[in-house]
Amino acid sequence: MASFTEHSAPWVIKLGGSLYYSHTLSQWLQQLSAIGAGKFVIVPGGGPFADQVRAAQKRWKITNIHAHAMALLAMGQFGYLLQSLAPKLCVANSCSHIHQALHQGQVPIWLPTTEVLNHPEIPATWEVTSDSLALWLSGQLKASRLILVKSAHIPDSSSISAQTLAQQGIVDTAFPNFLRTITIPCYYAHTEDYLHATENGISHIGTCILV
Repeated sequence: MASFTEHSAPWVIKLGGSLYYSHTLSQWLQQLSAIGAGKFVIVPGGGPFADQVRAAQKRWKITNIHAHAMALLAMGQFGYLLQSLAPKLCVANSCSHIHQALHQGQVPIWLPTTEVLNHPEIPATWEVTSDSLALWLSGQLKASRLILVKSAHIPDSSSISAQTLAQQGIVDTAFPNFLRTITIPCYYAHTEDYLHATENGISHIGTCILV
């Protein structure tokens, strides 16, 4: 697959934290490593690391600002776990580092803390999780597509509204508002869809998420 150039736009693939518990995680990483060189950017969820932040906030009553910072670090922890499982992947903590990795024909995993912490567009609240951050990054990169890969099942359909996903707790509550500001095609894929995540097939997987 050709590497990223200034005339092409990357795809953002968000691997939900629930994949931490899925046997498909290794398969997804293998596929994305094989077909995504210079084209894909991976956004990690928080998974059990973010769950520990929620537990710590509940126990110690820490502020949302501190919990937000800890949750960003949780995404970074999952990101490093992904790189450990798939060493061909690299990590990148800014858009400039992402572009550099893409130009070098790599598949970067975004570590959000440096770029997102204290960013005025991103409130320090649990209403904004890795789902909305993946959307935000897609806008910053002018990505051509965002695919959210999660373990929750949704009805078989060609499309589903972002509001419905938010009401069902499948995406965060800020996601619909973020989607309204970003005109990038967005899709929901189930973790078992890795079977179709091949160079010729990944563009056909997923359910379209509508505003």
